[in-house]
Amino acid sequence: MSTYWNRDPGLTVRIILSFIILGLLYVVFLSILHYLGVGYIPLAIIAGAMILAQWYFSDKIVLWTSGAKFVSKEQYPRLHNIVENLASKIGIPRPRVAVVNSTVPNAFATGKSPKSSLVAVTSGILDLLDDGELEAVIGHELTHVRNRDVLVLTLASVFSTVAWYLAQFGFYGGYQGRSRDGGSATVVVILVAIVTWFVSFLIIRAISRYREYSADRGGAMMTGKPDKLADALLKISGKLNRISPGELQKVQKMNAFFIVPALTGSSIANLFATHPPVEKRVQKLREMMHGMR
Repeated sequence: MSTYWNRDPGLTVRIILSFIILGLLYVVFLSILHYLGVGYIPLAIIAGAMILAQWYFSDKIVLWTSGAKFVSKEQYPRLHNIVENLASKIGIPRPRVAVVNSTVPNAFATGKSPKSSLVAVTSGILDLLDDGELEAVIGHELTHVRNRDVLVLTLASVFSTVAWYLAQFGFYGGYQGRSRDGGSATVVVILVAIVTWFVSFLIIRAISRYREYSADRGGAMMTGKPDKLADALLKISGKLNRISPGELQKVQKMNAFFIVPALTGSSIANLFATHPPVEKRVQKLREMMHGMR
């Protein structure tokens, strides 16, 4: 157990530093808006409403979006046994298990806390991976669950979302601040909101990429087989490259949750990806494997 939770100090420092920068950005954002006359109470109400909505509806939204269906142990004994064994190993409640009927091989986890967590896989990944590889993928997802990554990233993005809506409000409704020149105040609010949203967008994606590396490490340490997770990532990525763009398009709305995003070829969107390149992830896992020998 203690071996499993050994951390990568460099990765931990990068995650902490990213959160510090994000926190400072939000402090500046709120201070400027307060100076311009935007009250803290309305912002707190908006942010609170978003947190509550995410807290109560996130699981249902993910299930609805992905088309995942809960499955019993009698239906999928192999999958249930892996999830149960790994959850017991790391001391978390057994997550609910779901399957998405899709040939696109992938997996994801969600949940507000380990007690309300969900682990889902596609039928495509069950056909593609052997038991060791599937176990490594589930280990990656359970690391997300134990680290509460969904909740952490949701909270990190609250004020980014507030900034986006403030920019939209400024464009379509206008805002009269403390300045005598209401038009100038509106422009400043819009610019501050846009800059805050864009910078936080980049930082949150960096945090997401770091947490994917952390989940890779956690899953590899949990199973003791970094090579199996590396093999699984390569298999999934290779299969995705052979799937038609039309099929990938159907599941792209889940890319932020997937273990490997279902991207339709190379695009500018890859520059702002929520996941590191598979090649870099595999390289780190291979290095872990050599270090464990």
